[in-house]
Amino acid sequence: MKNYHMLIPLLLLAAGCEAIDTSTLPATPAVKETTMPSDPSDAKPEPEIEPIEKSDEEWKKHLTEEEFYILRQKGTERAFTGEYDKHFEPGAYACAGCGLILFESETKFNSRCGWPAFYAAKAGNRVVQTPDYSLGMVRVEVTCARCDGHLGHVFEGEGLGTPTDQRYCINSVSLDFIPAEELKKGMAEEAKPAAQPAADATAGKGPEAKKVEQESTEGTEEE
Repeated sequence: MKNYHMLIPLLLLAAGCEAIDTSTLPATPAVKETTMPSDPSDAKPEPEIEPIEKSDEEWKKHLTEEEFYILRQKGTERAFTGEYDKHFEPGAYACAGCGLILFESETKFNSRCGWPAFYAAKAGNRVVQTPDYSLGMVRVEVTCARCDGHLGHVFEGEGLGTPTDQRYCINSVSLDFIPAEELKKGMAEEAKPAAQPAADATAGKGPEAKKVEQESTEGTEEE
């Protein structure tokens, strides 16, 4: 007899959560957006986020093969292999696709799930939550509000002792880390939309500068 039951743990590992019996749940899972504000003394009005729309071919020129698979095709990196899984340096995490800052190190915690975990997104409307019924589960997908890049999923009520009782389970590949020193010096300001890079973008220190420089150096080496 074939061991089909062995496939179940593999699917759960790829999904990063326990399976949920959909027959006992409502047709649409609850989507609860929770953000943690920065220091109130530094609070500034949240600017309106202008969406970026690009074709798959355009994204392939801008992203690495792995980034395209996860950000644009909603893939998932293997558990415990991500660059930021056990990374706890002070700073912020920006979208690897467009440079929008999404999470701060103050909300990152060790969930031991195999992927970077945050108990809140950065204050404002920077992430979008959408019901996800793939893999026979009911989950809530998290995407970047500017470029619609897939980040991961958010789970609630796991009893992990976080202030929000939530766990944003995010792919490392979907993120770029900005050290606190650069943020304080103003050297890593959030990037302009990738569709309109500045002429001297490579002189910057933020995630977008890295992307622009990558495009110029890789040339035809991309897909």
